[in-house]
Amino acid sequence: TAPELLAMLGARLARSGGTLIVDEAFMDAEPFAHSLVPELPLGNSVVLRSFGKFYGLAGLRLGFAIASPALAERVRRGLGPWAISGASLEIGSRALADRAWRERAITRLAKGAARLDAMLEHAGFEIIGGTCLFRLARHPHATAWFQRLGRQGIWVRSFPSAREDWLRFGQPGAAADWRRLEAALKANSE
Repeated sequence: TAPELLAMLGARLARSGGTLIVDEAFMDAEPFAHSLVPELPLGNSVVLRSFGKFYGLAGLRLGFAIASPALAERVRRGLGPWAISGASLEIGSRALADRAWRERAITRLAKGAARLDAMLEHAGFEIIGGTCLFRLARHPHATAWFQRLGRQGIWVRSFPSAREDWLRFGQPGAAADWRRLEAALKANSE
């Protein structure tokens, strides 16, 4: 499993003086995900968490790292002080404490991911990965899709230097945005 593999990798890195860094920025959006913090050797591991992805607070610039005290001190010395306003701390604390909102958001995002998958598959895309926040899809004409959708004001992420047949779709926000994406996918797949 992934936790066991990462623990093994962390132990191997520890023997050679390396550090394992695990990015859990998207983890909150996944209904069955659990943090790897208890699984990892904390002596040389850092787990990164972010508010921007799941809580929709990207402008807040708030996140945290979980590490052993010694490694945390090394990171603190290397980065220097990172000023966090009282308002940011208050907003972040309230967001973390609101478990009911978190559960509703996870349910809404899971339903949205399934809906987006169905729309993309109907348009000829193959879903190859992603999270509840975004879907990674493959299409032999992804570059043309990227251009057509962009001309319609629908921005998706392309991977021109790595995988020209991949596009990443974020979930639309409002009902009107869902309808606009659905119409664009239908119009361009005919």
